[in-house]
Amino acid sequence: MLVISSREFRENQKKYFDLIDQKEQVIVQRGKNKSYSLVPIDETVKYFSEPEIRERLDRSIEEAKRGELITVKPEDLANLLGL
Repeated sequence: MLVISSREFRENQKKYFDLIDQKEQVIVQRGKNKSYSLVPIDETVKYFSEPEIRERLDRSIEEAKRGELITVKPEDLANLLGL
């Protein structure tokens, strides 16, 4: 893990992005009490950070907590998918 200053990051962004791409963890310190972790974002993270998707997931989680579930048997799913 590397801990660098925000100034160091600004001056050498490419270097640190390349290290992150190589799975190195980089923490940028900003002042005395603020730190930020730099991580790559893949398509899955982008998908789940979409507000509409988050709302649908949250709504589904609440429905499941209330017991509002539909059980689908594997063979029924296969029939629906035409498999």
